Amino acid sequence: MSSRSETELNILFITADQWRGECIGVAGHPLVRTPNVDALAAQGVTFLNHYANAAPCSPARACLYTGLYQQTNRVVRNGTPHAHRFDNVALAARRAGYTPTQFGYSDQAADPTIVPAGDPRLLTYEGVLPGFDVRVKLPEDEKPWLSWLRAQGVDAPSREVAHRPVGSDARVSDAPPGYAAGQTQTAFLADEFIRWLGEQDGKWFAHLSFLRPHPPFIVPAPYNTMYSPDDVGRFRRAATPQDDAAVHPLIALAHQATGLGSFLIDGSGPVAGLSDAEFRQLKATYFGMISEVDAQLGRVFDALKAANAWNDTLVVFTSDHAELMGDHYLLGKGGYHDQSQHTPLVIYDPRGGARGKTVDAFTEAVDIYPTLLEAMDVAPAHVADGSSLLPWLAGTPEHWRDAAHWEFDFREVSLQTAETALGIDSTGLSMVAIRTSRWKYVHFAALPPLLFDLESDPDNLVNLAGRPDYLAVQLEMAERLLSWRARHLDQTLSLVELTPMGVVRRAAPR
Repeated sequence: MSSRSETELNILFITADQWRGECIGVAGHPLVRTPNVDALAAQGVTFLNHYANAAPCSPARACLYTGLYQQTNRVVRNGTPHAHRFDNVALAARRAGYTPTQFGYSDQAADPTIVPAGDPRLLTYEGVLPGFDVRVKLPEDEKPWLSWLRAQGVDAPSREVAHRPVGSDARVSDAPPGYAAGQTQTAFLADEFIRWLGEQDGKWFAHLSFLRPHPPFIVPAPYNTMYSPDDVGRFRRAATPQDDAAVHPLIALAHQATGLGSFLIDGSGPVAGLSDAEFRQLKATYFGMISEVDAQLGRVFDALKAANAWNDTLVVFTSDHAELMGDHYLLGKGGYHDQSQHTPLVIYDPRGGARGKTVDAFTEAVDIYPTLLEAMDVAPAHVADGSSLLPWLAGTPEHWRDAAHWEFDFREVSLQTAETALGIDSTGLSMVAIRTSRWKYVHFAALPPLLFDLESDPDNLVNLAGRPDYLAVQLEMAERLLSWRARHLDQTLSLVELTPMGVVRRAAPR
């Protein structure tokens, strides 16, 4: 047990971008090796059915940072402004007496209603979450890391040059980049955190936001050949891309719009056109990238122990969203498949509680905000949609959700590509999913619904929506989804009433 008081607890909030939930040893993955995440899990609690509530990065993180579903925070795409009226983990940390510090990125676009015209913050979605101090910002151009590489003698004038494979002209290969294992973006951010840690002489809050295993999919030795493409297992998909695309127009659109250039330096052509061997090699590389991040997590954990901070630091490890990685002939994130939304979550609390426990109940990204606020003993400034996970560290909560929920918005406000392809205006390009242990129902604003029986069809290939034998199930799931949406409308002032006796406030029941 720590000798510090509860309000003196350090907070280390770690996100690793695009990490699939099953890809940790403690979750039983048969191949991927993550000894440092597993060691953290042995001292804490692992949530095996944890889901992101949105995708891609900015929407996913808005849910993570505010504890609000997308239907309330309304960050629907990368570049959608993050409304300043919402509380978040960084602002809450300041109320608790911390100076919350960002390492990496938070990808929250500035609110143009409070930022003056001409401010450069209005030119990017890669803004900083309000409340954070920034020790090092690692945007998409990766310039701070590239400068660090060049100081070590690596030819890295741009991210394209740095991530270009060395020794192979193949479209997909296990060729490494020109930088070494100790020179990755992950190593760079770990170094910066460790150096900063040595400067601390009071309680601290750090958000260590690693880019990897986000693309481009390339990794240095020894991780580039750590896993064989022959061993990566099967893909969840139909017999052909055409069969998969026939399940729903969203998949057909994704096949049409998803190009290799977003995942490989100099990549070209559609992702759906990759061969099975190329998909397998990419999956092997992706597993290697996960192990590379795990190795750097080990350095971070060792540094905490060396600084005598391990017994005073709450550690939360998770991801913003996951990665399809060849399933349904796709790469990236978004849509209704679990592989896009199922993420890892491990929490270590030095103050006590379970050690080595795993939780099978459904948990969600919106639970992180109330969890961190409870750990910091600070009140939220709005009513969160999620619930604190700390009770799971002590036992089993009496009441808990029995389904996971997520939203995905595929509008393209500036380019209008999806709008043109589907003939639907921007406000009609959204979906929301509810997933129980047996059923998954997906409702679209302007496209046909989906219903899957996960017991007989875990790969989501047979749409049961509209079939007479399943109309009762579809109605039940649709009603559950409607009730969920109604219950999670913004309650910040709805639970406040002005009366002759004064202001009455009620806590949101959970």
